[in-house]
Amino acid sequence: MKKLLIALNLVAALAVSTAAQAQQSLLPDPEVYEKDYFKKQCAEVSFSDGFATRQDINNDGLVDVVVNEGLMTCDGSSNTKCDEDGCVNNFYLQVAEGGYFMIATAKTYGYDVEQRYGNKVLAMKMHPRFCDRPNADPKTDPCVITTRVRGTKFVTIFKK
Repeated sequence: MKKLLIALNLVAALAVSTAAQAQQSLLPDPEVYEKDYFKKQCAEVSFSDGFATRQDINNDGLVDVVVNEGLMTCDGSSNTKCDEDGCVNNFYLQVAEGGYFMIATAKTYGYDVEQRYGNKVLAMKMHPRFCDRPNADPKTDPCVITTRVRGTKFVTIFKK
């Protein structure tokens, strides 16, 4: 029995160790991280205003960061991270211990952070097919997916 308990403890310790290694490292500043990444990928790169937006998106009082990769130019080409589905947006949450981690990546036409019933929500404008309207015009009738950040996940409240 004693050997079984020791074996089970060893297995549990290995599982916790493996899970800890799989965790994402915290970034000191997502804007700097993403800009450094594109500086390595492109011979010439420039970033427009709005490339990184700093605001609280999860109602915890900490300033989070959303990076819109569509607002950069790589080797003379703009919108290299955009297509008919929108532009790549990376959402980073700040933690109280310091640093940021990426919570989600989404292709959107844009988003608004709104206060509803005391909670912050993201109203993301996306291609109509995400609201089961594949034939709708994305420019005049985009899908609006309203989400809320719960812990480390986006939770969809509704689609319109």
